[in-house]
Amino acid sequence: MIKSELIAHIAQSNPHLYQRDVERIVNTIFDEISGALAQGNRVELRGFGAFSVKHRPARAGRNPRTGDAVSVESKSVPFFKAGKEMRERLNT
Repeated sequence: MIKSELIAHIAQSNPHLYQRDVERIVNTIFDEISGALAQGNRVELRGFGAFSVKHRPARAGRNPRTGDAVSVESKSVPFFKAGKEMRERLNT
């Protein structure tokens, strides 16, 4: 499911809401999660899961085409861990 499909599904499930309002709500939620992660905070949505930032140190990598060694800079990457309720729902 992509974001536009999510917005359409929520708007269809809630006919009292305009699609533009649903789109604004979904975008605001994603912006808040992204903003919190950018500040290094953890975002936990009970029953769904938790978003956090993991830091990967610099390392030596290889160019797969040539085999030459290249240095890979340290970076921060988003990480998601599914909550207990989501895991149970997926495994039923």
